[in-house]
Amino acid sequence: MPAARPTLRVAMIGSGFMGAAHSQGWRTAPRFFDLPAEPEMAVIVGRDAERTEAARQKFGWTAAETDWRRVIDDPAIDIVDICTPGDSHAEIAIAALDAGKHVLCEKPLANDVDEAERMAEAAARAAARGVRSMVGFSYRRVPAIGVARALIAAGRLGEIRQTRAQYLQDWLVDENAPMTWRLDKSLAGSGSLGDIGAHAIDMIQHLTGTTVDSVSGTLATLVPERPLLARSSGLSGTASTERGQVTVDDAAWFTGRLSSGVIGSFEATRFATGRKNAFRFEISGSRGAIAFDMESMNELQFYDATAPAGERGFTRIIATEPEHPYAANWWPTGHALGYEHAFSHEVVDFVTDIVAGRDPEPSFADGLQVQRVLAAVEHSAAHGSAWTACE
Repeated sequence: MPAARPTLRVAMIGSGFMGAAHSQGWRTAPRFFDLPAEPEMAVIVGRDAERTEAARQKFGWTAAETDWRRVIDDPAIDIVDICTPGDSHAEIAIAALDAGKHVLCEKPLANDVDEAERMAEAAARAAARGVRSMVGFSYRRVPAIGVARALIAAGRLGEIRQTRAQYLQDWLVDENAPMTWRLDKSLAGSGSLGDIGAHAIDMIQHLTGTTVDSVSGTLATLVPERPLLARSSGLSGTASTERGQVTVDDAAWFTGRLSSGVIGSFEATRFATGRKNAFRFEISGSRGAIAFDMESMNELQFYDATAPAGERGFTRIIATEPEHPYAANWWPTGHALGYEHAFSHEVVDFVTDIVAGRDPEPSFADGLQVQRVLAAVEHSAAHGSAWTACE
């Protein structure tokens, strides 16, 4: 008889959109991947008892709780997964790490650099005791992204000369769309810049192996007031006639100088009419280029500049072959993967690294670096797009 796998009991804090995505990851990963430990969906935590119990039943958690401190104090909990708004990340993560819990925390890591520094320091202390932590930049786990990184690492692009990254959404185009916590700086830290721009920053740094060291940026709040939600007796709210102030950016543009000397351009907006989740990047080098669009997430475009002139053109790589990252554990070749699969892959890597005693990536230190870039963009925008160091 094979030895029984250890169990890792998970407490997930937050039951909204990200809670649903992470629940999918925890539930599905051990069914499709041979993990070295079995994640047990032990507890889901939310502020409202009725809604949290509904989420527990819907997503498949064993128990529901309304006080995150109780799961931190529970010696049976091994992993704390943080899916709350950014204003609570630091308090929860530091408490969990100091209590010896492994921590997976959604991006961006925190609401400001000071919080992120304290979280990174707590992660370093915990790592010395064998306690692991990771930031949830899930797009790193898209198979096509893995192909892109491998091409760059193999030198297929040659010397990287320019990068471009955009994250385009349109869910706030309607000026009467109601206020959410994502539009409140005290809860979210920033708007499109931190919510989706953070993905663009992390991706370019991840693929190129560099850091964004200085920036020149511009921010805009295109609709400064929105209807507030009036809570109903059910699980959702309706818009009221009262309007609240939007205190974050709706769109962000910035130029970044990478540690390699390369210049990159970045854009993040929730006002790109018609674009639903168009996370795009293009990286150009002396020998080739790659291009990616999340709305075609199983595809990577690759241009080989070393091919004969008459044969050049972007090649469409369908990243569903067994040799592509993660793909062998899913469907037959050509059968598409979706947004939710990246969260399963995140669980696979996190659990595997915990059992192997490795520090997972992206680390809290990586999350801190992204936080410094976000802060520098805000500073630059506030001072007339002046170049600002990310420190």
